[in-house]
Amino acid sequence: MTIMTENPPMAFATLAGERVFPAFDLCKLLRTVFDPIDGCRVAILIDLPDPVLAKEFAFLRAEGHAVQKKAFEVFYQGLQNGGMAKLGLSGGELFAYKSTGGSNLDLPENAVGTDGKIVNLAEDVYTPYDLILCISDYSATAPLTAHAKTYHFRGSTMHGLNDVIINSGLAVDYREVSDNAEKLRRGLTKAEKVEIDFVVAAEKYTLTLILNGQEAQKSHGLCHGRAPDIANLPAGEVYFVPEGAYGKFPMKYEEDGTLAIQHVMDGRIFDLEFISGNPETVEAHRRKLATDPVTGEIGELGLGTQVLPYSGADIQDEKTLGTVHVATGRSDHLGGHLVPSMFAESQNASHDDILFHPNKTPEINIPEVRWFKGDRTEVIIEHYRPSAFITGLLDDSGLV
Repeated sequence: MTIMTENPPMAFATLAGERVFPAFDLCKLLRTVFDPIDGCRVAILIDLPDPVLAKEFAFLRAEGHAVQKKAFEVFYQGLQNGGMAKLGLSGGELFAYKSTGGSNLDLPENAVGTDGKIVNLAEDVYTPYDLILCISDYSATAPLTAHAKTYHFRGSTMHGLNDVIINSGLAVDYREVSDNAEKLRRGLTKAEKVEIDFVVAAEKYTLTLILNGQEAQKSHGLCHGRAPDIANLPAGEVYFVPEGAYGKFPMKYEEDGTLAIQHVMDGRIFDLEFISGNPETVEAHRRKLATDPVTGEIGELGLGTQVLPYSGADIQDEKTLGTVHVATGRSDHLGGHLVPSMFAESQNASHDDILFHPNKTPEINIPEVRWFKGDRTEVIIEHYRPSAFITGLLDDSGLV
């Protein structure tokens, strides 16, 4: 089976023109993200509806499981066929846990190895391994961040992996990504608030997010040193955990494309207004908000920092310069106070990104995103493009 490291460089149309990416190099990626890496024991985690399919790699012969097959092809085989020796790693085993069914929900206790044996994740994976690479359908960043602190491992989460991501978002030099994320983090930190204007069906709505001068944070892809840490890849984001929010903003439901307007007060979505599509989709969301109100809490404001092609997977597309996302639910992995125990049902304790991207949400325009600090007001995004203020912060990066 061909490993993606042999692919030639690729060029993609991006929001800022055309960017040429180098060929994906697994060893370069891992050595850059994890330093030091020599001497580490590495494991790969995947999710499957039935983890028994991990035995003798049965999922490779089953229909579907595109992300998991890509994990095998690129990461498992890449490590087994010379990658571990080149990097000075040991281990390389693959384990599968049962799919959680939601973004950042807590992981099950057990998993299945490729020998068919059931293993306890805490005892048999989190404790003995130094590096854990989780490649899954559903994001595991929040639970793995918590487990990393308890069991003292490093790792990365790469949910929704596909060829576009491999050949662009994972092919970049993460030292440069980190540098650019830090430029934007420094330029945007300590904001009092951010306002986002939306236009949907010729109507304008505004969401205001209260930040109260907090330090901006960054997802930058580097997991250096021996301290427990999880890198969410592709990286390239500046984010805040809002302390309050009010106003209105749109929602495009992924399951059927239904559009609605979400009404926000005191940092929480409290009502919905149907726009188009399937009214029952909106009613189901309204019932969830009524029975488990914490699911409507605004837990994150994120701004992309990379020039990347559209991949169709939020893990990369939310890192694109000119995009913005607002997340609801769990926020403890970001330094917020929303933890799983606060939800009425454990299955609702997810962290759900609502991404606004011109390819994903063409029905929704964002005329402006405004940033406020003291007596300063800066436009930072205009119609899904970085403003002059943002390009000024990045003008020595060569990306814009």
